[in-house]
Amino acid sequence: MTTPRHTPYDGSSRLFQIGLKPLSLADWIDVDERLPAYLREKDRLFRDGPTEVFAAEPGTDGAQREVLALLADHLPVRFPQVYRRDGDAVRIAPDMIVALADDPPLLTAARLVQDDLVLMRRGESGWRLAAASLSFPSSWSLAEKFGRPIHEVHAPVPGFGGGTRNAELIARMFDNLRPETPVIRWNWSLYGDDRLFHPDVVGPQERRFGAGAQAEHVVLRSERQTLRRLPLSGDIVFTIKIAVDPLAALERHSRGPQIVAALIAQLEALTDQQLAYKGMTAERERVIARLRQLVLP
Repeated sequence: MTTPRHTPYDGSSRLFQIGLKPLSLADWIDVDERLPAYLREKDRLFRDGPTEVFAAEPGTDGAQREVLALLADHLPVRFPQVYRRDGDAVRIAPDMIVALADDPPLLTAARLVQDDLVLMRRGESGWRLAAASLSFPSSWSLAEKFGRPIHEVHAPVPGFGGGTRNAELIARMFDNLRPETPVIRWNWSLYGDDRLFHPDVVGPQERRFGAGAQAEHVVLRSERQTLRRLPLSGDIVFTIKIAVDPLAALERHSRGPQIVAALIAQLEALTDQQLAYKGMTAERERVIARLRQLVLP
């Protein structure tokens, strides 16, 4: 069992807030020990159901290749112990190789990293989802969101639909994003299993943490999200790196009691609408009971 390296459930990244922060270009992509397993799962998903995990509008090839070129240059420099450029390929320790000439370019780029890669393009209706390699969705599907403007993508999220202040702020942030300054935010959810490919939406009244008085089999699912403006095309690449950890991992964390207390406070503060969106209406009290058990003396 690993110990979470970042815990947005500690209150540092609150739910239903934009929370974007500037990010150094050197830290654009994060790599950890789960990289080989994630890349194998991506390959399996594309073999078994390619249309579920990849889609691209015509005319996006140039921007896709731009993303691939940025990653092929960045990764061997930033993580030389993991990546090595070998002509028209990248070798990934311990035993993987990715040919950079393979098509489609965005899918090839996604085969280099743990992150899902989403390409956003500005049009008459605003920024839209124009291409994506999405292997590890958190309760949404590529088919449902592909080609839609960002305010429609966010329509189910309380406070983020079209016409809201948050939707206007996001559009303005996208417009003002500079190639030299990517941004980062974190999101988190609680799931009843550790599947990476998780497009199914959890109903608000669904009981998914066992049948006892307190929740069981609770999994922490965090999302490291970055946005980077592409210098040539002007499109934006949105990266999403998923991490899943059993709730018990917090017991091993050096700040476990404080993180658990902050997580309880966040759950208690959610509105009815927010609870329903997170699929926690029927589960909040049972999860809180489980969390309190973690820190009992």
